[in-house]
Amino acid sequence: MIIFADNTDGYGFTANLQQGAPNWNPKAGPAAIFGAGGAARAIIVALADAGVPEIVISNRTRPKAEALRDDFGARVRVVDWVQADQMLTDAMTVVNTTSLGMVGAQEFKVSLDQLNPAATVTDIVYTPLRTPFLDAAEKAGCTTVDGLGMLLHQGVPGFERWFGHRPEVDQATRDAVLA
Repeated sequence: MIIFADNTDGYGFTANLQQGAPNWNPKAGPAAIFGAGGAARAIIVALADAGVPEIVISNRTRPKAEALRDDFGARVRVVDWVQADQMLTDAMTVVNTTSLGMVGAQEFKVSLDQLNPAATVTDIVYTPLRTPFLDAAEKAGCTTVDGLGMLLHQGVPGFERWFGHRPEVDQATRDAVLA
């Protein structure tokens, strides 16, 4: 018997950005990540693999963010949660990996006033599909990508391993899930 274990969060994250923001250039500048949980860990790996030059993390509990910095090294920098808005000025990729803004969770209250309008902003939350975080980023002129695509794309490798067929994540797939 062969057992295969994998985490497809990073793949789903990257594939979602490539599909939802075809002009996204990971090498264009730093990435800012809100949150330091398991999804943030996978996204750090995906961003580093894609060539993001620096990853700045802010988490409500700083020690969790510092643990990620310790695991990933010099490419990762930590910013205190009360100063999280300051990491947005130069960020070209901005990611919310927290539950803030999700249905039933607390609001995302970090100011997004310093967002770079050229940034690509994504929220891995998909309930609701359009979070206040994404709405604020869109108002700032940013390209926004919702979290549903990450969920759909991260299922692709597993489906292919189980059934021998690689499904396509397209508008019809999104529509079927949203129906």
